[in-house]
Amino acid sequence: MNAIARRETRTPSAAGTLLVAATLLLATVASLAGAGLAAAAPPPLRFGIAPLAQTGQIGATPAPAVGEDLRATLRWLDRLRPARHRFVLRLNRFFWADGERAFARYLRLARRFGAAGYKIELQVRYRPPVGKAGDIRAWTAHVRAVVRRFGRIRAVEALQIANEVNFDFSPDSSDGWFPGARGALVAGVIAARDEARRLRLRHLRIGFNWAYRRDPAYERTFWRDVGRLGGSRFARSVQWIGLDAYPGTVFPPPSPGLDEGRALVAAARELRKYARLAHLSSRLPLRIEECGWPTFPGRSERYQATALARMVLAAWRARGELRITDFRWFNVRDGDTSSPLPFQHFGLLRSDYTPKPAFATYRRLLRDPLGRGHR
Repeated sequence: MNAIARRETRTPSAAGTLLVAATLLLATVASLAGAGLAAAAPPPLRFGIAPLAQTGQIGATPAPAVGEDLRATLRWLDRLRPARHRFVLRLNRFFWADGERAFARYLRLARRFGAAGYKIELQVRYRPPVGKAGDIRAWTAHVRAVVRRFGRIRAVEALQIANEVNFDFSPDSSDGWFPGARGALVAGVIAARDEARRLRLRHLRIGFNWAYRRDPAYERTFWRDVGRLGGSRFARSVQWIGLDAYPGTVFPPPSPGLDEGRALVAAARELRKYARLAHLSSRLPLRIEECGWPTFPGRSERYQATALARMVLAAWRARGELRITDFRWFNVRDGDTSSPLPFQHFGLLRSDYTPKPAFATYRRLLRDPLGRGHR
């Protein structure tokens, strides 16, 4: 992966320019609806965000979030989400290695967020307990337990099995580093779908994600391996595929003139291309599971709002062509605004719960026709 680099601060007018463009697009959408022409348009995107402050770091060492206050998080989420429309919270860092402690915490979070009216998507990390790496029988038993216990909560509508298995160098953020990860991805998806069918949990959708990206030769090998290991049973079990992309931060790296929205759509096109190597249907819904733009030192908070608007608008425009159904921003709050670590700065809020400009940008987009997702 390219090293994270700093980006030159853009002019303060950039975010405003994007919001003007957004307003024009929204006016077009509204006029089409008024003319009765919107019936043939693809469905609106379903929007969401990652609500937990702790984020995965590049490498093996975690960086804890400071001063996380769930009540404050809920207050800001309530200000952010559009009224009367579905808004999805993606709970990350649910580790197999953490056993019952993880179940207790995340079941509590799912119930609390669900009671507040949110839909929940759970990231089921492979990260194995000591001595269990590559133990597929134990892993699939764990996955089935996840389906049984979380599937009872009606607000939980999706499980993402494993995380970024194509990234094999960063155990804190991604599962590919752990032995047996590719087999675990395949077996986990099959087990989760089988258990959901057995329990008739029709509301629970099973999928997996891919991080954008390593070099093309590596990615082709990865996807062919997934197809070889999974075969037709895996292909039938997958109900959606997810994209994690950080244009201007991870790949593509920062460069003058980079348009984060165009880069996000390019990533989605690549995912569609690679997924064919695993015999996955082009009709599968594609969810943008993670995208973000961290404001670490040397990077402008105001430009974060520009990058967000570009990515939201680009995903909206490409949703029909690429069957993009969902968009999740990463994430609601910084892990630690005072930290020098780049991945502690993804939030729309600083770690003291004061908003960055991007908070208002996302809020506005969610309240316009872009945010009118499925009820």
